[in-house]
Amino acid sequence: MIVALAGGVGGARMAAGLAACLPGGDLTVVVNTGDDFEHLGLAISPDIDSVLYTLAGLNDTVRGWGQSGETWAFMEALGKLGGPDWFLLGDRDLATHVLRTERLRRQTLSEVTEGFARQLSIPHTVLPMSDDPVRTIVLTDEGELPFQEYFVSRQARPVYKGLRLEGVEAARAAPGVIEAIRKANAIVVCPSNPWLSIAPILRVPGIEAEVQAARERGCPVVAVSPFIGGQAVKGPAAKIMHELGLEPTPAALARLYDDFATALVIDNQDAQQALPAIPVHVTDTLMRDAAGQARLGRDVLVFVRALRP
Repeated sequence: MIVALAGGVGGARMAAGLAACLPGGDLTVVVNTGDDFEHLGLAISPDIDSVLYTLAGLNDTVRGWGQSGETWAFMEALGKLGGPDWFLLGDRDLATHVLRTERLRRQTLSEVTEGFARQLSIPHTVLPMSDDPVRTIVLTDEGELPFQEYFVSRQARPVYKGLRLEGVEAARAAPGVIEAIRKANAIVVCPSNPWLSIAPILRVPGIEAEVQAARERGCPVVAVSPFIGGQAVKGPAAKIMHELGLEPTPAALARLYDDFATALVIDNQDAQQALPAIPVHVTDTLMRDAAGQARLGRDVLVFVRALRP
């Protein structure tokens, strides 16, 4: 039983790589919902959708987000009417958001996500980190910015200072999250942004404590680095590191995850960096396609099995 903590494109690809190597039901993906928001009256869950689409083989491998074969008639019509077109909603993707919004009137986010996964024939479990609203507010040199304004509208250009998770103190882990961590043979922290994707999951009351408890009982907690050669494959993770006075290196990542991680997976390009005093597996971490995802999934699982007592 493997639990993956995931957010963003890297998290979705890593989840798909693990899923390709595990029997149905042996993987639980706990997904960041700090970047969820309401747009044009619709409930948008970008990270959940990225995980679902990628696990179902529907994802756009070029853009890294959304569905393949997407069309944009809705956005063209919206723009002609003077509507907000800074957040792209593809015609296929729109069906997900409309149906989610309608179902949330009578179901929890977990229930809606479970229904989508079932319809998409995904044999593994996909859970939001919480059914309660938690919203990531990014602290920048220009003041506080809601996540999507910082990440999409402003393209992460403002200088990152920190984040505030609105509503996290009152949030509860979604049903199944704590139970999955307690039953896990290993926990994989996907190559997601440590601040914008992983931190919101861990800050939900009870989740980080449960991961730490898993570590104490000998469960491997393996973090896969989102950095290759000092750069992030996608997104602003390396930029944020520099803005915080840190270097995007294996040692720095290990220090960030020191409270819970027991081992690290890093890319070949970073093998000559100073390495932390924990087990480190060096491999090709770039997931170019489905075959690359499965290859890294196998590498991580082999490493995990070697770490288990």
